[in-house]
Amino acid sequence: MEPITLTTERLVLRPLGPPDADAVLAACQNAEIQRWTTIPSPYGREHAEDFVGRISPDGWREDTLYNFGVFTKEGRAEEGSTEEGSTTESGVLVGSMGLLELAGLRGPQRQAEIGFWTAAEQRGRGYTAEAARALARWAFVSLGVERLEWFAEAGNHGSRAVALSVGFRMEGTQRARIVHRGVRRDAWAAALLPSDWQLPSKTPYVLAP
Repeated sequence: MEPITLTTERLVLRPLGPPDADAVLAACQNAEIQRWTTIPSPYGREHAEDFVGRISPDGWREDTLYNFGVFTKEGRAEEGSTEEGSTTESGVLVGSMGLLELAGLRGPQRQAEIGFWTAAEQRGRGYTAEAARALARWAFVSLGVERLEWFAEAGNHGSRAVALSVGFRMEGTQRARIVHRGVRRDAWAAALLPSDWQLPSKTPYVLAP
């Protein structure tokens, strides 16, 4: 897949690159990001440089991960805020968001998974939900995704709140689904379908009676 850029009213979603390493490194020092995501802990410069310089571009090239850096427009945080966060050429880094588990796109399942983290100083402004809606619409309209899945370790209420605000429907708790730092943990599961947004799907969907 050739990398692309998505825009919303307040945000730019673009592929990460080496100039973003400092901003990613700063954001990933947050204890909550390290607690709830799979990033290395502790998180050093070598991890940030590997993420923006190898993992993210390789994902696009190999069709294994379509990852975006989420940035505010015009290089600043939301109007009225005194918190600037970590600034790059595209603006203030809000977080990272992408589509993963892309092997399902190449078969009849036509499904993918969304994953994201948000910099601590950018939370509570609706940025992540705004970005997720743009990413989901691109997945449905441009990639033909027919089922977009979300998983988070049970207890990750922030991620769950984002998923619900976007329109994901909770589908329960899956036992021992996530292996996090050598420990199996339960996961909350949810999914978003094109039909939830009145969008068409190539494969007919018949609801259970």
